[in-house]
Amino acid sequence: MSLTVAVDIGGTHIRVAVYEPDSIKPINYQRTRSLATEPGVYGRLEQAVEAVWPKEKVRAIGIASPGPLDPHTGTILATPNIPEWKNFPVAPKLSQHFGVPVHLDNDANMAGLAEWQYGAGQGHQNLVYLTISTGIGGGVISSGCLLQGFHGMGAELGHMIIDPNGPPCGCGKRGHVESFCSGPSIARYVNEQLKAGQKSTLQAQPGLSAAQIAKAAQAGDALAISAFERAGHYLGIAVANYLAIFDPSVLIFGGGVSQVGDYLFKPFEESLRKHTFHPHYLDNLVITKAALGDDAGLLGALALARMKSE
Repeated sequence: MSLTVAVDIGGTHIRVAVYEPDSIKPINYQRTRSLATEPGVYGRLEQAVEAVWPKEKVRAIGIASPGPLDPHTGTILATPNIPEWKNFPVAPKLSQHFGVPVHLDNDANMAGLAEWQYGAGQGHQNLVYLTISTGIGGGVISSGCLLQGFHGMGAELGHMIIDPNGPPCGCGKRGHVESFCSGPSIARYVNEQLKAGQKSTLQAQPGLSAAQIAKAAQAGDALAISAFERAGHYLGIAVANYLAIFDPSVLIFGGGVSQVGDYLFKPFEESLRKHTFHPHYLDNLVITKAALGDDAGLLGALALARMKSE
């Protein structure tokens, strides 16, 4: 029996799990702090994997990591969460150390792959997954295949430009979907409106969060409600583009901001209907929430390792 090791690298924690064939319940699990801004992240990663390494044969290791990265070479190009990893060959180094194949892809792709294999996307062959949180990431399954692209950097859905004169994105460019619809972007908009004199129960502050704005919206705060309406409007424009490019049968939303519910998704659906090139794209389109929660990264890494080992 060959086991599979899955790794989910985050800015806060490194999570590692071991799985038996045909199971998504880990037989061993380790979580350690990544201390991502401090030196020695790779050493902590190696130690976390060693802590769960089984006596039985391991078939492969799968890794979900923040990008941008190159899954074809197993290299982290640069990730804001881990400053010391620039052009860092994490997969080759782990493969050399443990003596098994190691497969790497970005965390949003892996969450999409996991939802397709084990979650809300089961039974579909064309899927778009979108996580709306601190940033916006995406994963695409097209005709039963994970979309990676020539450079392995396909499906960067959060960085589609929807207004070249729009607000700055976390990546430094302007007018990306992320710069309108992510949690920090919604909070930035609210802060701007408060400083401009708009009345609200909210107070302008650097630490303002989408969760606080959601609570205010639930209490009837007009500014909070309008902030989610604005985000939903731009999200609808973005998804209309995704429909025209990928033509999915299921659209899956994950991430904390997606938990806001109708405050975001009613204006989103109205905007989507308005901006979709042809209404046939919407026929039988399933729009649903992600099912796997925090396990999506690990399970995506598991699915990737299994897929590459077949």
